Amino acid sequence: MKTRLAVLCVLSFSVVLLFASPSPAGNAAGLKAGAARIDITPEKPVNMSGYAARKGLSTGVHDPLSARAVAFEVNGKRLVLISTDIIGFYEEVGGVMRQAIQDECKLQPSELFLCGIHTHSAPTPTLNRERAHANNVEYTEALKPKLVEVARKALANMEPVKLGLGVGSCPVGGNRRELRVANNGESSIVLGRNPYGTTDKEVLVMKVAKADGAPLAVMFDYATHGTALGTGNLTISGDVPGLAEQFVEKILGGDVVAPIFVGASGNIDPWFRVLPKINEEPGWVPEPVLLGTFLGEEVVSVYRAIRQTNSADPTRSGAAGKIATNFVTLQLPARPPEAGSTEKKQDSVPLNVTVARLGDVAFVGLGAEVFTEIGVAIKAGSPCPHTFVITHCNGSAGYLPIKEAYVQDGYEVKSSRFGPQAAEIVVREAIRLLQDL
Repeated sequence: MKTRLAVLCVLSFSVVLLFASPSPAGNAAGLKAGAARIDITPEKPVNMSGYAARKGLSTGVHDPLSARAVAFEVNGKRLVLISTDIIGFYEEVGGVMRQAIQDECKLQPSELFLCGIHTHSAPTPTLNRERAHANNVEYTEALKPKLVEVARKALANMEPVKLGLGVGSCPVGGNRRELRVANNGESSIVLGRNPYGTTDKEVLVMKVAKADGAPLAVMFDYATHGTALGTGNLTISGDVPGLAEQFVEKILGGDVVAPIFVGASGNIDPWFRVLPKINEEPGWVPEPVLLGTFLGEEVVSVYRAIRQTNSADPTRSGAAGKIATNFVTLQLPARPPEAGSTEKKQDSVPLNVTVARLGDVAFVGLGAEVFTEIGVAIKAGSPCPHTFVITHCNGSAGYLPIKEAYVQDGYEVKSSRFGPQAAEIVVREAIRLLQDL
C-alpha cells in the first residue's frame, strides 16, 4: 500500500502540473445551474462542536454561518451540492436532513451531496432531547427547513450556464501527525505540526457563469480541518473554511455563491491550530482570518484566470453534456476491540460513498474524516481530469486512516472504527464507481 500510494502521489502531482494553467470544463446545450445561500447562524447560545473538553455555551458570533447550494440539470438529470457551515451531520441528523431535502425536491439519494465544512466553532447539530442542550435541538430543528429552502431555491433559479475549471495551490493546511520522542526514548504520534508529512495543497475551483459571462457561483475544494480555533474558543465562526467562503463572496460581490467542499483532511489541520480565542490585539491579524483570507485569495486568483468555452456540443471532450450519479453504502472491515476492552466486536462499519460526473468533472463524496493520502489516491486514479474529493458528505462515520497509520498509532487511529484494510477498499471502490459512470 505504501508503495502504491507513493506512486499515486506522483501521478496526482503530474495531474496538477498538466492542469496548473486554467482549463475549460465546457458547457452544453441544456446545461442549467442555480445557486442559493441562506443564513444558519444560531440566534441563541449553543453547545459547540468538535472538542469533548470544551464546556459552556457559545458567548457570541465572530462571523456568520451559511448553507450554500449549487444545483445542476442536464436533460432532466439533476445534481445538488450543499455546503453547510457546521461540523457535519452525525447520528440520525444526516438521514433526517437528507430525506427532507430529497422528498421536497424530488431527488434521488445519489443526486444530493449534503456536506459540512467541519468547522469546530459552530453548533453541535443534534435531535437528541435527552442528552443535548435544548438550544441545540431547537437549532437543528430550525436548520432542516432552511436546508430544504436553500436546495429548493437553487433548483428553482436555474438558468443556462457555462463552466470553467482551474487548479491552484495553497499551504494553509499542514499535516498534524507529529512524532514526539520522550526523555525515556519512547516515541508517539500526537496532534501537532508535521512539516514533512503528506499534504494535498491542490485548490480546485469551478466557475459557474451565466450565459452573459457574469458569475453565478464559485465552487472550490481544499483539504483542511476547521480547527484554527480550539477548546477555549466560545465564539461562533466558520473558522478557516468558512472565512474563505466569505472572503471570496465579498471580493467577487453581487449575489455570487462560493461554497467550499472540504477535501480529504482527516490528518490535516490549519497551519495555526487550536488557538484559545480570536486574538483582537491591535495590529494582529487573527489566525483564522489570515489563513481563510490566504485560501480565499488563491481561489479568487484561480477564478479570475479561468477561461470559458463557447462549445454547445455535448459530445465534445470537456463539455458538460451529461450528469451521472451513484450512491452506495460500503461495508468496510471493522477495527477489532483492544485486548481487554468491553467494546462489542463489529464485523463491518458502513460508509456512504456518493459519486457524480458532470461532463469530465467528477465528484466523490465520502461520509467520513478521510486521511489526505486517500483523497490523493482517488484523484490520481480517477478517469476524469478534475475530481472534487469531498468529505463529511452524506454521513459521518468517523476517522478513516491509511494502513500505515495503524502501525504508528495516534489519535485518529484510536478514534477510528475502521480496520487497517478499509482505506484500500475505499480508494478502489471510489475509482470503480467513477469508471462505471
